[in-house]
Amino acid sequence: MSGEPLRLMAVHAHPDDESSKGAATTARYAAEGVEVLVVTCTGGERGDVLNSSFVPPSGHGFDTLEAKRAVRRLEMAAAAEALGVRQHWLGFVDSGLPEGDPLPPLPEGCFALLPLEEASAPLVELVREFRPHVMTTYDPSGGYPHPDHVRCHEVAFEAYHAAGDGDRYVVDGGAAPWEPLKLYYNHGFSMDRLRAVHEAMEGAGLESPFGDWIESRTAREIPERIATTRIEVAEFFAQRDAALVAHASQIDPDGFFFAVPRDIEVDVWPTEEFELAESRIEVTTPEDDLFAGVRKES
Repeated sequence: MSGEPLRLMAVHAHPDDESSKGAATTARYAAEGVEVLVVTCTGGERGDVLNSSFVPPSGHGFDTLEAKRAVRRLEMAAAAEALGVRQHWLGFVDSGLPEGDPLPPLPEGCFALLPLEEASAPLVELVREFRPHVMTTYDPSGGYPHPDHVRCHEVAFEAYHAAGDGDRYVVDGGAAPWEPLKLYYNHGFSMDRLRAVHEAMEGAGLESPFGDWIESRTAREIPERIATTRIEVAEFFAQRDAALVAHASQIDPDGFFFAVPRDIEVDVWPTEEFELAESRIEVTTPEDDLFAGVRKES
């Protein structure tokens, strides 16, 4: 690998996930010259409008799956530009978030219902083409129980293991096998982070957006996964925020993601956290770099 640029692939379920999970990290590495590719599994076609002030761009509607897909693509392009990263669509259809008791069936043909090998094949080929040294995605729970997030984990996990095996996912004229060296899970909203920011907000006499969330997660006894890797990214919060705002149909600029003053965030929690799930090289945790151990190999 001598002389090769470092390459990072971040695999996400929907457009906007890349801006709310590890965005400052991807912006930092892109600024440092790392080749960063964000992979978006679905078009986000079934995402609800979560910004009350959202107005579709001129010439666009938002009342059909096709119309939503077109708008989400525009938003994604703006977010990728804000982060300074490349982006690739796998082309699958959003499964939606089922609600009710009992839960309704998922829509026919959606991402979460596809056989694993069918859903994984495009990502396996993309890993072989892009040749990332490091991949990031969600933990087995998906981070929260959206079927696309769970399937995103499954597909990324499968691609990490299968892309280096020339006997699997064979494509005539396809790229040569490639084994990424490290696989990480995003840790966007750990209880340690929520509590630290919550206490800082209350200490400053401000209303915290995390009080009910902390109580709910504590009451449900949700197990905490261990963060192995903390990336200093305070200098890239502005890029992350610009990427969030780019997803105008999903992100309210006066809403949850902007409820914490940035000076408090910088002071209390200037990092983004990841969990090293697997490594094919020798590493020592805790880490402060997703490429720890990789740089000496390259």
